[in-house]
Order: sequence, then C-alpha cells, then structure tokens
Amino acid sequence: MAWILEPWSMGFMRDGLFAGLITGLSCALLGVYVVFRRMAFAGEAMSHTTLPGLVLAQMYGWSLTLGALASNLATAIGISILSAGGSRRRGVREDAAIGVTFTGMFALGVILTSFGGSWRDLSHLLFGNILAVAPGDFWFMVIAAFAIVVALVLLHKEFELSSYDSNYADLIGIGASRLRLAILVLISLAVVSGVQVVGVILTSALLITPAATAAMFARRLIPLMALSVVVSWTSIVCGLYASYFWSLPPGATIVFVATMIFVGSWIWRKFAG
Repeated sequence: MAWILEPWSMGFMRDGLFAGLITGLSCALLGVYVVFRRMAFAGEAMSHTTLPGLVLAQMYGWSLTLGALASNLATAIGISILSAGGSRRRGVREDAAIGVTFTGMFALGVILTSFGGSWRDLSHLLFGNILAVAPGDFWFMVIAAFAIVVALVLLHKEFELSSYDSNYADLIGIGASRLRLAILVLISLAVVSGVQVVGVILTSALLITPAATAAMFARRLIPLMALSVVVSWTSIVCGLYASYFWSLPPGATIVFVATMIFVGSWIWRKFAG
C-alpha cells in the first residue's frame, strides 16, 4: 500500500488531484454534448482561442483565468454571430465560422507573443501545470463546474431536443441558436478550467476523448455522462501516478492515458464486442 499512498502524502499532488477531478468532471459532462452534437472542432477551437487572452494577461499582470475567459467568450459570441442564420443562407456555416474565428484568434495570440516574450516564457500556458494551481484558479474551477452542472440539469430537455433535431426545436420556440450559444459559453468555462490542468494545446482532449470513449458503450444520455466521468477521472488518477513515479509531464500524461483508454476500448469493441 505504501506506493499507492505515497504520491498523496504531498500537498501539491493532492491539490493537483482535486483540481484535475473537478476539471475532469466539467469537461466529461459537457464533452458528451460536444461529441453528441458533433462539435469536436468547436472544442478544439475554443481551447486554442484562449491564447490571446492568456498572453495579454501575462503581459500586463492580469488574472490568467479572466484573460482566458474573456478571450473564449469573445470567440463564442463571434461564432454565434457569424453562423446565425447559416442554415437559411443568411450566415456562414458553423464549421466555417469556427474555422475563421479559431485561426484568427490563434494567429492574434501568436502575434502578441512577439511583444510579450518567447514561447519558453509561455510554455506553462501551452502545456499547463496541474501541480501548481493557484487558490484563485482552483475556486474558479469549482464555480465553473457548479455552473456547468446546474446548466446541464436545468436545460437538460432543451439541450437534448436541440441536439436531436434543431429544426423542430426552432419550430416549437426553444431556439436552437440560443442553445448553441449557451453550449459554447459552457465550453468556454470548461476550457478555461482545463488550461491550468493540461494547457492550451491539450485541453480539447479532456472534452472529447472521455466522451468519445463512453459513446462506444452507452447510448442513453445519463449513462453516457456517467461513463465519460469515469474515464476522465481514471485518466487523471493514472496520469498523475505515472507522472509522479516516472517523472513525466502531468498534463500530457493524463491526455495520453485517456487516449490509450480510447484506443483499448476501440480495439475491444472491434474484435470482442
């Protein structure tokens, strides 16, 4: 039992575990809708568009969390405005709106780094540092997780219906475009939480991989969410163990473990399922 308990005898490991589990819960629950609604590209885009806000916050000594959140909210609103009416030829397709906004915001972040320092100075933003989560960032993760869970509970029927048939949702007055914006805002909260854990580059994996794994074994929404959380938390715990004993980067190790669980699940379903 000694080696099992050894990592958690250290305060920074316990703090990292709690931060990871909270973020993993947010991303796993919301990731089900990201996968279900085929918004994986949106999840990837939102994780990268935190860069301008992070760089500006780093340059001027502002809160990194608030900088990332402001950048992501601007992205969510921009995508929603550009794609409004796209199905009726009064806007652009959502994937095109995401692509334009994603690349433009990320390019802006890269440009800003030329004023704010080298990539080495910003490496902790790109790859995260789960073992050095500040108290303010930790409480933001808790609040974001609470907001995401409450929103998913209160808007459960609306999200589910608009995911199945957005045209019917519009017909009965639910408003699929408003719900799409709501999901993009929730993705913003989840992504900002994940940046501290696994960084800008890998955050989308926390949203997509556990939910994609769960989708191989469950079809109903609630079991799918529960299984997604199990996969996410398993990846976080195992990734932290591996990073501790083998001196590996924690964020990348967590994502790699999640990917291996996905690959193993796919192989099992392919040949034994």
